[in-house]
Amino acid sequence: MPFAGLDIVVIAFVVLVILVLFAGIKTVPQGYRYTVERFGRYTRTLEPGLNIIIPFIDRIGAKMNVMEQVLDVPTQEVITRDNASCAADAVAFYQILNAAEAAYQVSDLQSAILNLTMTNIRSVMGSMDLDELLSNREIINDKLLRVVDEAVGPWGIKVTRVEIKDIQPPKDLVDAMARQMKAEREKRAQVLEAEGSRNAQILRAEGAKQSAILQAEGQREAAFRDAEARERLAEAEAKATQMVSEAIAAGDVQAINYFVAQKYTEAMAAIGTAPNSKIVLMPMEASSLIGSLGGIGAIARDVFGDGGNPQSPARQATPRTAPVRNPFDTAKQEG
Repeated sequence: MPFAGLDIVVIAFVVLVILVLFAGIKTVPQGYRYTVERFGRYTRTLEPGLNIIIPFIDRIGAKMNVMEQVLDVPTQEVITRDNASCAADAVAFYQILNAAEAAYQVSDLQSAILNLTMTNIRSVMGSMDLDELLSNREIINDKLLRVVDEAVGPWGIKVTRVEIKDIQPPKDLVDAMARQMKAEREKRAQVLEAEGSRNAQILRAEGAKQSAILQAEGQREAAFRDAEARERLAEAEAKATQMVSEAIAAGDVQAINYFVAQKYTEAMAAIGTAPNSKIVLMPMEASSLIGSLGGIGAIARDVFGDGGNPQSPARQATPRTAPVRNPFDTAKQEG
């Protein structure tokens, strides 16, 4: 059945309404912000999710990625403060905080950030010596981050990090630095070796000193003990001589015989044990030594008695000692 004119108008109106609805519904993905322009002027920013705009009046202006993004900085030739040429490259991390400012305050956002980072790398690294440049990367990164982040602040951007990836000095300069480092290490090794040798000599000298001190103390102690022993021996000899002298003064002849026999026996023992004596001539009779020994035995019997008790003075008898005969007198008599 043919459609009437009114039906066609209704169908067209419904289709138009559906198209208008679809044109006014906008879906924003997570991590993005869309700007809305009305007749070419910014009005608002659409957040992630389902949003509705006025069709044919409002339109989507810029689709901004608000996630943290990475910007690779190409290699730059840098001349340091001490006129050394080197190449450096870096990487920058940034994030859009205000989509409207990032969209309408600067044109070609990534190119602007890149050129700003490159120029600041040259200025910061050019104000340092090469040695500082190679050993103070954290300071360079901190300076670059502070300068670049302050410059891009009006654009609604936050620079979170700027890192120097590599610094490449010229090859001849690298060789010279390697030789310098080698010489410095050799010098340090020689210094350490000399200090070790000096410490070893000091320790050996201290050991020899302590050894000499201990040896001297030992010799002093030995001399002191030897002198003390000789002193005690002299005291014993003096005491024995005093006792003999007192016995002689009391009229005891046995003490004289004991004293003479003791010295006589000690002299005979010294003659017999002499290391340089091969033949010993005895210019006395054997009966003299026997008589002396007999005198010692008589003294013991008089002192202790037969049963081990001292005898009374009435029972003491004077021992008979054999007369000492001179062998030269005997030879004269025989002649």
